[in-house]
Amino acid sequence: MKASVRARIRRAIALLMAASATCVHGSPAVDITVHADRPGAVIHPEIYGQFAEQLGHGIYGGIWVGEHSSIPNIKGYRKDVVEALKAIKVPVIRWPGGCFADQYDWRDGIGPRNQRPVRMNGSWGGEDDNQFGTHEFMDFAELIGAKTYVSINVGTGSPRDMSQWIEYITADGHSSLAQQRRANGRDKPWKLDYVGIGNEMWGCGGSMRPQFYADVYSQYATFVHAPPNAPITRIASGANAGDVHWTDTLMAAAGSQIDAISLHNYSIPTGDWKHKGSATQFGEDQWISTLQGALGMDDLITRHSQVMDKYDPKKRVALDVDEWGNWTDQDPDAGDAVLYQQNSLRDALSAAITLDIFQTHADRVRMANIAQMVNVLQAMILTDKSKMVLTPTYYVFDMYKVFQGATNLPIEVEAPPYHYGNAKVPGIHAAAGRDVAGVLHVALVNLDPHHATTVHIHLVGPHGANLQGKMLTAPAITSVNTFSRPHEVEPVPFDHAVLKDGVIAADLSPKSIVVLEIH
Repeated sequence: MKASVRARIRRAIALLMAASATCVHGSPAVDITVHADRPGAVIHPEIYGQFAEQLGHGIYGGIWVGEHSSIPNIKGYRKDVVEALKAIKVPVIRWPGGCFADQYDWRDGIGPRNQRPVRMNGSWGGEDDNQFGTHEFMDFAELIGAKTYVSINVGTGSPRDMSQWIEYITADGHSSLAQQRRANGRDKPWKLDYVGIGNEMWGCGGSMRPQFYADVYSQYATFVHAPPNAPITRIASGANAGDVHWTDTLMAAAGSQIDAISLHNYSIPTGDWKHKGSATQFGEDQWISTLQGALGMDDLITRHSQVMDKYDPKKRVALDVDEWGNWTDQDPDAGDAVLYQQNSLRDALSAAITLDIFQTHADRVRMANIAQMVNVLQAMILTDKSKMVLTPTYYVFDMYKVFQGATNLPIEVEAPPYHYGNAKVPGIHAAAGRDVAGVLHVALVNLDPHHATTVHIHLVGPHGANLQGKMLTAPAITSVNTFSRPHEVEPVPFDHAVLKDGVIAADLSPKSIVVLEIH
């Protein structure tokens, strides 16, 4: 037996024994009711989407190494990264930005790579040699089985640029742009699923007023020409966090042309953008503040949805949270790896909470894109030359993939709060859904880093009789996976739950995530 396997087994046994012992003397029991008899909206797979921006080592070295690299690759894409992303069934990828999108000329990234221009990255510093362009992105999405979301350059581009880019990607006739794509190596058109018309137009995308952007959006949206039987969803650049006035103005002025509105929100441990806090060196004060930030997503979505409901009570227009996650100070040893940060158990819990919230709002939220996929902000994967490590956040997405395409089920949680100082959050967070095969899934998050608790889950409505689960936790709130110790935070089988007479009794470890399957 490999040493790493033995270590994981010992660690799992220790964690489960600790959970069991703590539950005897732990916090009060928690009551949860899952209404399996009241199916809600479908949880769109795209809620578990990803974001990959041209900055730092997110693309170069993280996804793309080129065909001649000594790092094992599939036509230039890192083989280890491709396999890891396929394993979590990435549903959609947003590219090339972010702020980078509003300076990007798509023509720079087509044709022979040795003839592509080198451009300054005005948003994030450094230079981009355009080795990863339209063909590389579209082929990458196709390789891992993901839908495509392209952010359009509105800030320095034009409707004509956008229209021609879409034609280059999607045209199946004999137009010059279709022929140019074929000459560049792609015969059949790709499927373009989403276009974002600008990014953060209130800021790096052009510092626009919402009234002005509403007119700009309408102009661009008019020229999004989709091929027959291959619709393209048009996404308006939405609000900065709680700016509901932006949403109101867009819906009032351009709602009939909008298919979805984006929303951006980041959780900053300190609340100070200039000194965000460390990704690894933090105490319980920044543990709870980060979880509070994640929980705040529920209020944001509720408030923006209420505004959208005034103009769109049938919920035709989606609210797509296409940038979200934890943003900490850059790793001091990151060098030119811009926005590189480590990823701890804290990130895992905040991701699980946020995904729970998206699922609860599945009637309006139909896509979300965590920032970002590899080596940037709250990443799934970290790489260093030939080495790769999966982060705690990756494992949350792996555990939660069972909810892709499931039907959301209403859930009620009665749990004592978890306090630290003057800060307070719910002690337990939860979500539930039934997948297309009829299997019931329940996600549970214990936010308290000290106390285990017993959870009683009352299943109302049809459910199976067999129970199994997975748990993600670690010895410390700051636990991380590193290249030298890649297995510190990994899921383990969870067998501290019993189903009897429609009630599940489960013993949750402190600072843990559990996903149960009832079949």
